[in-house]
Amino acid sequence: MGICTGNDYLNRLRDGREVWLEGSRVADVTAHPKLKRGATSMASLLDRQHDKTLSVQLSYSEANSEERYAMSFLQPKSMADVVQRGAAFYDWAKWSNGMMGRTPDYLNCSFMAFDGAAEYFAECRSQFADNVRDYYSLIRKHDLVLTHTLINPQVNRHLTAQGLASPEVALRVVKERDDGLIVSGARLLATLGPLSDEIAVFPSTVLRAAPDMKPYALAFALPNDTKGMKYICRDSYDRGKSLFDAPLSGRFEEMDCIVIFDEVLVPWERVFLYDSPHLCNRAYAETNAVVHMMHQVVCKNLAKAEFIVGLLCAMTRVSERDKDMIVQGQIAEAMWIAETMRAFVYSAENQAEEDQWGIHVPLRRPLDTARNLFPKLYPRLIELVQLLGSSSLMATPCEADLENELKLDIEQYLQLAHLDSRGRIALFRLAHDVAVSGFGGRQALYERFFFGPPSTMASSYFGLYNKDEYVDRVQELLDRTE
Repeated sequence: MGICTGNDYLNRLRDGREVWLEGSRVADVTAHPKLKRGATSMASLLDRQHDKTLSVQLSYSEANSEERYAMSFLQPKSMADVVQRGAAFYDWAKWSNGMMGRTPDYLNCSFMAFDGAAEYFAECRSQFADNVRDYYSLIRKHDLVLTHTLINPQVNRHLTAQGLASPEVALRVVKERDDGLIVSGARLLATLGPLSDEIAVFPSTVLRAAPDMKPYALAFALPNDTKGMKYICRDSYDRGKSLFDAPLSGRFEEMDCIVIFDEVLVPWERVFLYDSPHLCNRAYAETNAVVHMMHQVVCKNLAKAEFIVGLLCAMTRVSERDKDMIVQGQIAEAMWIAETMRAFVYSAENQAEEDQWGIHVPLRRPLDTARNLFPKLYPRLIELVQLLGSSSLMATPCEADLENELKLDIEQYLQLAHLDSRGRIALFRLAHDVAVSGFGGRQALYERFFFGPPSTMASSYFGLYNKDEYVDRVQELLDRTE
């Protein structure tokens, strides 16, 4: 089958999955007023893969086959392949201007890496290598959209810090059977959960390597209509407003969920790791999946930063505030952030090297630096929108006010030097959705914790950094006698 159409995707979502939103069970996520436009946007994104007018290749085919697959499934065999995949990541990210953080390419590239490193999973059980290969083949062939979850809820943070799970709530194996594992518990925080085909469940990287951690050390994937599995959604940011009034939240609500597993059967063929905390903790790093995922994320960060630059320029140009040196300096700060992300992407792609599994991987250090910096830089981008938007972010009548008896007043009093009142309201409602609305607040929080707590991320970065060569240079200078 290969790349699917938007309609294929929407039809797959109508499977009776158990989704709860704002107190009620959702009968059909493609029809629910607070989810359907997010589903429609995802369908439109998938349809881009069939657009032959695009300058960027979003799909690929293998030798002697006409079947095409999403570019994110490509196993790079050269630096050129890495660059090509990066271009596809960037194209998809530009389509939503980075406002959809969990597009399918994010997890596609992780399973691409798992497939290439399938022998890693064989260290746990030989069957698990075949399971990984079969699952990669399945999701590539059908162009499935995945969500994932890594985090157990906490009852006692002190236990979590020690690498221990809270048995009252954490996802765990409660029974082993001939046909698979029975699991119960909860997981956080499945972004795109209701709008995905399947969920990939992997462990966090803080499991203590101890016998009592066996029930918590597992990785698997399941269809979203699996019996005993339910999604509990946060409030939707799509409140049904027109796309004029809510240009982002009306399009890009990808939804975040708690996932409950109530004695769910995970067939053995869907299990990738089990009963090995050590292998679970190292899975993303040893397979280089985390580096490929970083690559997709930093391409998204670039597109998002560029969008904020464009928004700041548009906001100030229409009132000629962009001629002010102080304003130019503020916007230049946003430009620096965008160009920093671009440099990280370029550096990583153009220093790609073959890994132990025979797959070319972007250089980790630039991407790792970017993923540690962006959670600090994105809130500053939002602050710049707030500072340069000021009261105009609030002086935004709704679309209905442009068609009632207030129309003439609005036309007179809300015009700008280079933009009529309707255009001004549309522009600043967009800025409001970026920097003031609930949707915008969620985006800022999301970026702060995209890969995990900043302190944990920084500590990991410090541990991986090659410090000795620089310390040696210091010592060399101290040891000089001339």
